[in-house]
Amino acid sequence: MPCLDEAAALPWVLDRVPPGWRAIVVDNGSTDGSARIAAEHGAYVVHAPVRGFGAACYAGLLAATADVVCFCDCDGSLDPALLPTVAGPVLDGAADLVLGRRRPTTFRAWPPHARLANLQLARLLRRRTGLRLHDLGPMRAARREDLLALALTDRRSGYPLQMVVRAADADWRIRETPVPYAPRTGRSKVTGTWRGTWHAVRDMTAVLNERAGTEKAGDGRAGTEEAGDGRAATEQAGNATVGSESAGHATAGTDSTVTAGAR
Repeated sequence: MPCLDEAAALPWVLDRVPPGWRAIVVDNGSTDGSARIAAEHGAYVVHAPVRGFGAACYAGLLAATADVVCFCDCDGSLDPALLPTVAGPVLDGAADLVLGRRRPTTFRAWPPHARLANLQLARLLRRRTGLRLHDLGPMRAARREDLLALALTDRRSGYPLQMVVRAADADWRIRETPVPYAPRTGRSKVTGTWRGTWHAVRDMTAVLNERAGTEKAGDGRAGTEEAGDGRAATEQAGNATVGSESAGHATAGTDSTVTAGAR
């Protein structure tokens, strides 16, 4: 769960993480005590000093150790209690990547400019990959080793889209499942403003313009050298970036970890 000043939402979000699942909160330079609050509520806290949504997601992925990882916002817009539903097809071997298709609970949950941007990106994604997706949902699940093998390089707003594009290029089985989408706590750093939305669209457009196969490792499945490098980096991330603020750890599940999401 990438985190930048989400102190108000974190208690509710972390209390909703399913029993037996390990929550990893990646603090991306918060100044409101988010890291301390996350640790107090049982999360494993990783510090990612380089700003950027993709940078935070990548740090969380390296710190994870479970076979299946889930991405989720920590702003209160999505309910972590639904993660088993999203992760289910991956755990059962029926899908390689599952995206939560957002269903707004109120009109203000999803600003018009953000909806339009998402719609346009879905159209461009269909043209680029042939995937008929409706939403680039921030709640998603996949196998950790497979994600590492995709060798994702975007460290800003294009990270979620690059994941889908490279997964499609690697012939992953990609599914959508509906999830309720509520108004977030506080103001979004991306969709909260036209400027933030424009920057996100710009980053994602650059991803769509990538040549198929660019910097992609094999077919994107576990067992590549990139996956092996990711395992080594996991130990480094766990030892080097988790400081005294990560005083509490949620019980580690054998199959699933909540690691990151899209803001």
